[in-house]
Amino acid sequence: MDLHLGGKRALITGGSKGIGRATALSLAAEGVDLILVARDGAALAATADDIRARHQVGVHTIAADLSLESEILRVAAEAGDIDILVNNAGSIPPGGLLSVDNDTWRRAWDLKVFGFISLCRAVYPSMQARAGGVIVNILGVAGEKLSPNYLAGTTGNAGLMAFTRALGTSSTRDNIRVVGINPGATATARMEMLMRDRARLSLGDPDRWQELCAAMPFGRAGKPDEIGDAVAFLASPRSAYTSGTILTIDGGA
Repeated sequence: MDLHLGGKRALITGGSKGIGRATALSLAAEGVDLILVARDGAALAATADDIRARHQVGVHTIAADLSLESEILRVAAEAGDIDILVNNAGSIPPGGLLSVDNDTWRRAWDLKVFGFISLCRAVYPSMQARAGGVIVNILGVAGEKLSPNYLAGTTGNAGLMAFTRALGTSSTRDNIRVVGINPGATATARMEMLMRDRARLSLGDPDRWQELCAAMPFGRAGKPDEIGDAVAFLASPRSAYTSGTILTIDGGA
């Protein structure tokens, strides 16, 4: 299916690995030029080289710490006009009310929660001026399946779900669509970190985390490219009447 994305420009945060990298590859396969943002410049360069070797698209990288407002504004200015924003950067640690201290909680939200919101604010006026654009927020299934052992993450994701739905209902007047994806367990380094914590709590040994995967739908975690392909479809004109909604991809869990 031709998604009619050829020639578009997409800004992807957390674009050097995991779901961000998979999303970049999915969009590149559709002819989208990319701007990849992450903290690690070397990892970004390696990802960019891999994408260029596979697809004839432009790939620009920006090393930045998106927990800082000044860096968000720098990224938006360097990126210029974009057609698609994929907010994906962020890693909120597991833990309950008393095990995640205030500083850790705030640092995590500066990137995953306020970082998403601030980057939307930074790119929205340009999309508004051109009367078009798509914002895809990669959130997390913990925002709907609330976990007291992932309290900072479940609360942050729930807030971003509300933000995505509310913005996506008003943005249509500017011909801008805003949608979200809630991935369930997805085979990334971050998933291993979270599964290790779950194995520590439930099995008493973090090294037994792979035993927990057997109970997942289809007996496995999701694949990053399964999320990336969904991003490409939602960002495309094939999904032109979709806004203010969130797609859960968790295998039916």
